[in-house]
Amino acid sequence: MFPSGPCRTGGPANDRRQALSLDNAPGATPASLDPASVEAAINGRHSVRAFLPKPVPRELLTRLLQLASRAPSGTNTQPWKVYVLQGDSRDQLVAKVCAAHDEMRADPQLAAQYREPYDYYPEQWVSPYIDRRRENGWSLYGLLGIGKGDREAMHLQQQRNFRLFDAPVGLMFTVDRVMGRGSLLDYGGFLQNLMIAARAHGLDTCPQAAWNAFHGIVLPHVGAGESEMLVCGMALGYADPDAVVNRLETPREPVESFTRWLD
Repeated sequence: MFPSGPCRTGGPANDRRQALSLDNAPGATPASLDPASVEAAINGRHSVRAFLPKPVPRELLTRLLQLASRAPSGTNTQPWKVYVLQGDSRDQLVAKVCAAHDEMRADPQLAAQYREPYDYYPEQWVSPYIDRRRENGWSLYGLLGIGKGDREAMHLQQQRNFRLFDAPVGLMFTVDRVMGRGSLLDYGGFLQNLMIAARAHGLDTCPQAAWNAFHGIVLPHVGAGESEMLVCGMALGYADPDAVVNRLETPREPVESFTRWLD
């Protein structure tokens, strides 16, 4: 059974009934969608790295999670489990992981204690992926004025992940280890739904794989069961419109570069 925590999704019958009340629920009259609005939410989504302290109402968070749960999953397994951290629970986790991050920098051998639960990134990078990764990193550091040899500034910027970029809401996503790799594919749809729904409601997000290395701290803190694996974290809130870091725009490859048409 999914343990109780700050917030959870799935399970209770009333949650399912609420989810079915959504406009796009089975049996409902199809609503006329405004393509421009849908496209604006998709194109407007980007990873925000500076947030305002403005709180997010629980009712709105519940609505976003209900929308996210409409994501498809293999045979409707719905493998997602969500922990929502606000207030003291958020601040305590931030303090714990930032302390571990600082300790690991002081003693690099401690890195062996902080292994990711699954291989999010490849063990060996190749082009064009390594090129895109480098471009992304140096574009971010360049925007912030961080030079290649400034290890202190790099460390502090990386630690911004574990401070949730000052967002008032932190989300931790887990999956039961018994599930297969396909559940991670399902999870991608759930996370995308959540981020697009947030954008449609004037909120922004930053999905974060950086938390994965510290799953040994995160999972006990949120009360996750021993059978659960951390998938990723996410910062959620209202973007700081004046923050320079939020001006970063990551490029996308043209359709022709990743598509093969077969007639």
